[in-house]
Amino acid sequence: MQTNSAEQTEIVIDIKGLYKSFGNNHVLKGVDLQVARGENVVVLGRSGSGKSVLIKIVCGLLTQDKGSVTVLGEDVKNINHKQLEQLRLKVGFSFQLSALYDSMTVKENIAFPLMRNFRELSKSEVNSRVEDVLNSVSLLKSKDQYPAELSGGQKKRIGIARTLVLRPEIMLYDEPTAGLDPISSIEINNLIRDISNQFGVSSIIITHDLVCAKTTGDRLVMMFDGVVQSQGTFEEVFDTEDERIKSFYQYNFI
Repeated sequence: MQTNSAEQTEIVIDIKGLYKSFGNNHVLKGVDLQVARGENVVVLGRSGSGKSVLIKIVCGLLTQDKGSVTVLGEDVKNINHKQLEQLRLKVGFSFQLSALYDSMTVKENIAFPLMRNFRELSKSEVNSRVEDVLNSVSLLKSKDQYPAELSGGQKKRIGIARTLVLRPEIMLYDEPTAGLDPISSIEINNLIRDISNQFGVSSIIITHDLVCAKTTGDRLVMMFDGVVQSQGTFEEVFDTEDERIKSFYQYNFI
């Protein structure tokens, strides 16, 4: 018996009526957003539009003022600390600045979250998982180097690998191509697509880089002034007479 498409779609992130303010700065003003399993959703917007605040609320780093955020069936705001820690093991966060430990080698950086969260793993199991993710990001040869010896693009890839080693179901990327040269940016964009295909993860990708958005996104969400103004494919979002969206396109490409 055939199942209709609505029944086949599993929603892994469900955001409804989300509000967040910092004093008199009203950053999110009623955001609604869903992410399906295996889907890459790109959130676009100018600086200060609330993009990074949105994903920090998704993984429990910030708490909303109003609205609900359900991730993998869990109400993020209303679960206890232990439950939140367990949920975070399933939600990888790729920080804009990679956040690597300078005193550790690449291999040690990637092994660290494994040894902290999965103490039952043997040394050989840890080594195997570390080498698997280093292969996935094409940096196995750099395993004994230190972060200071790496390029910006390599640091980004190592930061992603350190998140992937926990085998998350969801990836959150905060400006993955920020500060990178065009070639490194292309490599990161392709890596995000490869990760989605290879590991089956669902992703939210925060960016203002339209090349990144077009390359990585199954669906684009355009935010202005704390609300979702438009969403759809790249072509659907930018086929518009909305001057704010047109100027965003022109800034990137013209």
